[in-house]
Order: sequence, then C-alpha cells, then structure tokens
Amino acid sequence: MLRLIRRYLEAGILADGVVMDRHEGTPQGGPLSPLLANVLLDVVDKKLEQRGHRFVRYADDCNVYVQSKRAAERVMGKLTQLYAQLKLRVNTEKSAVAPAKDRSFLGFSFWYAKGSVVKRRVAPKALETMKERLREITSRNGGRSLIKVAAELRSYLTGWKAYFRLADTPNVFADVDKWLHRRLRMLMLKQWKRGRTMYRELQRRGVGGAALWIAARYGRSWWHVAAHKALHIALPGAYFVSLGVPRLGPS
Repeated sequence: MLRLIRRYLEAGILADGVVMDRHEGTPQGGPLSPLLANVLLDVVDKKLEQRGHRFVRYADDCNVYVQSKRAAERVMGKLTQLYAQLKLRVNTEKSAVAPAKDRSFLGFSFWYAKGSVVKRRVAPKALETMKERLREITSRNGGRSLIKVAAELRSYLTGWKAYFRLADTPNVFADVDKWLHRRLRMLMLKQWKRGRTMYRELQRRGVGGAALWIAARYGRSWWHVAAHKALHIALPGAYFVSLGVPRLGPS
C-alpha cells in the first residue's frame, strides 16, 4: 500500500497533452488526496468523537457544531493545536466561528423553517454558481438552436439536481425553473428576431387577440417580452420539459 501511495505521489501530471514533473502535493481531483486526508485526520475524528462533538468532514473540509460561540472558539483553538501537531495549518481565510446557517459544506447550508426546524438548502454561493452556468448555456450570442441548448441544460442540470436532491427548498427550485424558462423564451425571441416573425410564430402557437400587440411594440425587448402571458401560452414550461430540460421544482 505504501509503495502504491508513493507511486501516486511521484507520478507526473498531464497538462495540455504534455507530461510534467510534480514536486509536491497530490493530483488535483484524484482519489489519493481524500484517501490520505482520511488517514492523516483519523486522529482528529477520534478526538472530536471522544469529546462528544457533532461534526462532519470530507477530506480536509470540516464543520463542528456546538451550542455557543464560546464553545466554538474553544474547539477552534483545540483543533488548531491538533492540526499543528500533524504539521498542518488551519486556513484562517476560509475558517471561522459563525452560526451554522452562515456557513456552507460541500455546497449545502442550513435555514430555519417555521418552529425553528433546521432544514437543508443549496448554499447561496453554490446557487449563484449554478445560475451563472445557466446564463452561459442560454446566452443569446451562442448561435445554437433551442434543441442544442436544451441538450446542454439536460447534461448539466441532471447531475446538479441529483447532487442537491436533499435540499429542502422546493420554492427556491421553482423560482429557478421560472427564471430559466424566461431565459429560454428570451432565447427563442432572439432567434425570431423580427416583429413580423414573432407575430407569426406566436399566432401559430395559439396566441390570439390583443396579446399579439407585444410583437409590434416590443420587438427587441426580449427579456421584457419573455415574461408576458403571450409567451407563457406559446412557450409554456411543459414545452421545455418536453425538450428534455429537467424541472428542478415540484412538477
């Protein structure tokens, strides 16, 4: 086992097709880093267990949950000492004593429901990262068909939804669905471009009466028009689901 670990540590890395020597650390994203972390930090886990603390750890990322700020500061001090004995240093920029709802772990954080019930949610930073990725996929300047955009969204969101399936935030996910569908409607309007084309396509998709006035009046205000009821009739959420775009919120 030790020989195998040494081979991992001494192996080079492949960067842009070129093999390069590596002089320290473990390969990023490889299985060795969390394995070695578990071996080295096992003593930390046991110390926390002996003291009766509730904690969660993945590799070197660890959260310890206590009942007061004073207790948290005491635990932080003890952990810093313990890590020093292992020749490790606590990252002061990423570590903090703070309420559990203000911290995140592997993309999750907590929120308080009615009756002070603690529930899980997608951490705000992780949610914004996801929305930024959706903005890139649904960019109006991509020059791709809606079918290709839907396929890319399906590839990304299927894994994302599976990872965050434990989050207790159906309303937040429903809001993301609405926001994403509005972006897809905006993308479709961009492809229609002209007011006359928009008018014809809306009419073909079942929009009639006074609702068609938006085509002439807001020909290129795509984000504004995408929220109009006429677009909800022409391009309902079920249409995007039929193209393979996963629905994050309740069906």
